[in-house]
Amino acid sequence: MLTIAGRLDSGSFLQAWEQSVEPCRRNVPRKLLVDVSAMDYCDGAGLGLLSELRRIVASSHGKFELAGVREEHRRLLAMSELTDPDAALRRPAREGIILTLGRFAAEVMGDIRQIITFIGELLATLVWMARHPRRLRLGDMLATAEKAGANATGVVCLLGFLVGLILAFQTAGPLAVYGVQPMIPTIVSIAVVREMGPLITAIILAGRSGSAFAAEIGTMKVTEELNALKTLGLEPVQFLVVPRVLAALIVTPVLTAFNILMSIIGAYIVMAALGYSLSFYINQVMGAVGLGDFISGIFKGLIFGLIVAGIGCLRGMQTRSGPGAVGDSTTRAVVSGIVLTIVADAVLGVLFYYLHI
Repeated sequence: MLTIAGRLDSGSFLQAWEQSVEPCRRNVPRKLLVDVSAMDYCDGAGLGLLSELRRIVASSHGKFELAGVREEHRRLLAMSELTDPDAALRRPAREGIILTLGRFAAEVMGDIRQIITFIGELLATLVWMARHPRRLRLGDMLATAEKAGANATGVVCLLGFLVGLILAFQTAGPLAVYGVQPMIPTIVSIAVVREMGPLITAIILAGRSGSAFAAEIGTMKVTEELNALKTLGLEPVQFLVVPRVLAALIVTPVLTAFNILMSIIGAYIVMAALGYSLSFYINQVMGAVGLGDFISGIFKGLIFGLIVAGIGCLRGMQTRSGPGAVGDSTTRAVVSGIVLTIVADAVLGVLFYYLHI
């Protein structure tokens, strides 16, 4: 039993704490009865002391009671009661697998809805810009095309060369077992022209340019510049997104063509090391792929560039507040761009197969 007499306020709080709370912490009672019949005054500090005593007892599933409560103190002391004394001690309950899957599905569906809405707004803006070409920010579009295209030519060519070299080198051994090493140019050219060329270019664009788009627009979102544009009567999609998307549409087919060319050159290095002539290699490549294959690869690159640039801008506009918001948007832009590019590649592959393209 604990008796409180006189004033229980900020002046006597420290002494009362040492005499009541500290002993209870060292030896938690199963039942604690606090007699407040002799208490004359209580303020917020006193209520905090009583709440802490109640929490300590409740943590060991004990019983806490106030005795001798005066009528004038009853309403005040009732405020010390905690609705859930164990709330601070309980770990959050784990969500079940059904709830987790449902939450994930809801997030995915919400994200898909936002992507569809953004695509509709972007297409409507592009149609409007086609009717009003003077409203296009040509300078920004060309500057973006330089950063996303011209400055990326080196890494695109290097990766294309290495991919062609590796594909030819890896296929040389297994094909030699069956005596069909002359098929290396056919395999490599079909792979890089129809699939690897546009896909690798899109992945580079996602990691290099899509992330930059998300970071730039995300920073503007955090610093309230997007709201400032709307206040001035300028739509962010028209002012920021359209120049970047058009720049990506311009440079991606060109980068794809460079990647394909360097991949074929890289594969020839292996063929030359195996003793095959340049004329033989060129004839094999031209016999394996035609103009339709090259156009389909360039078309894929065009679609992939649209996806990567659009997703990068969308993630930037979805940036939330906080110190790590821009970094999160950049990460989401890269991951979403690569995933959607691969999905689009699968869809186009099936479509081209049934259309015999």
